[in-house]
Amino acid sequence: MKTTIAYLTLAAGLLLGASPSWSWDPLLGADSFLLSEDSRPEVIGVHRFHPVKPNETLVELGRTFRIGYTMLRNANPNTDPWLPTEGEVVLLPYSVILPADAGPGITVNLAEMRLYVLWEEEGRRKLKVYPVGVGREGLESPQGEFTILNKVKDPTWVVPKSIRKERPDAGAQVPPGPDNPLGGYWMGFSSNGYGIHGTSEPLGVGRRVSHGCLRLFPEDIEDLFARVPIGTPVRIINQPIKVGLRNKTLFMESHRADWDQGSDRQAEVARQVRNLGWSGHLDWPVITWALEENRGIPVPIALEN
Repeated sequence: MKTTIAYLTLAAGLLLGASPSWSWDPLLGADSFLLSEDSRPEVIGVHRFHPVKPNETLVELGRTFRIGYTMLRNANPNTDPWLPTEGEVVLLPYSVILPADAGPGITVNLAEMRLYVLWEEEGRRKLKVYPVGVGREGLESPQGEFTILNKVKDPTWVVPKSIRKERPDAGAQVPPGPDNPLGGYWMGFSSNGYGIHGTSEPLGVGRRVSHGCLRLFPEDIEDLFARVPIGTPVRIINQPIKVGLRNKTLFMESHRADWDQGSDRQAEVARQVRNLGWSGHLDWPVITWALEENRGIPVPIALEN
């Protein structure tokens, strides 16, 4: 019962619309935000809901609403991803907690498979969020601090030796066009060949499927390509647990545990709460439930006294 009440509170709180700490910027689009002056992580965005139409699948809905498949699947664990019931209401997880390590430039959180780009304009902090495909197991995307070194529109893909070994029939290069795995844009951030790019297979966005590069939906890479210049810093982090604030409420977001095996997840929640300067009561039964469920959506875990 307590978990059910917490989840209903979550749904109601996130549908209230703009709060004093954040607001929509209609000139930037529905997935763009003005951030508060407070440097502490905050909850941004508002969930939406979609009644399933005939023959729709979660894979298709992810592409339609530009949400990564894994994000959508985890937010709706009781929904059959391939045969959802017609009329079933699917949660579209547009509300997220800004990672604590996010700063000006690009931040990629591998655990949640999202890319954040932050910049200042006319003295205001602005943000956009994109779903991203990341490196698969054994070929994980590199973590660390990088810089956008080059940008290419309509790139030619030089097929890496590792891929040519996997696919002996692959050629040495793939020219620009619809079959190019890089899509229409490339932004290199590593001398080792890693970068951010589009894709000829958009259904792979929001999954662990690449050889280490980061892939975005075609519309998103076009937008990001125009938005960030060469020299933009890139941070790639792995933060499965995030804690943030909205409307004097403390929220927690938990992603799949296979990204942080062996860590003390409850201790990590407590550490982040302390870093926020929060000293009030925490609802540990709800925290435990959220850590077990790993739905990847903000869950309220405390109210300000």
